[in-house]
Amino acid sequence: MTLNSIGLDIVKTKDLAKDLNHLLANFQIYYQNLRGIHWNIKGKAFFDLHTKFEELYTDANVKVDEIAERILTLGEVPLHTFNDYSENAQVPVGKDVSQDDKAVRLIVDSLTELLKIERQILDKSGDANDEGTNSMMSDFITEQEKTVWMMKAWLSESV
Repeated sequence: MTLNSIGLDIVKTKDLAKDLNHLLANFQIYYQNLRGIHWNIKGKAFFDLHTKFEELYTDANVKVDEIAERILTLGEVPLHTFNDYSENAQVPVGKDVSQDDKAVRLIVDSLTELLKIERQILDKSGDANDEGTNSMMSDFITEQEKTVWMMKAWLSESV
């Protein structure tokens, strides 16, 4: 086994960086969805949701940067074009979403996909003894599970 300068197996970190790039692409689409629903939301819940969506896209923007920097820390190059993102993402794309229930549903559906990817990375990062990636995924998962719970409560749905 060959180790990189941060003491991790080079083969395993290359694989983790690939998975992190997949997560990065999905997060970029999620981020753009949040910007779109923030701009376009209408209705009686406008003031509350407009503010909440801004909070969520600000947080997503920070996470995008953290993911990209982790990829760089692992010695790889983060994806950085819209073409890369759209080709590698599986979260739903929200176009012209202005109704409150559809906007919140888009968030739940997007986070559900992100959580699947993050759990896969969490498993791999544990196996690779990559505490940096492991910790990041654990933090993301904890926050996003709570957001899903809150959004589903808003939709009057159970988790």
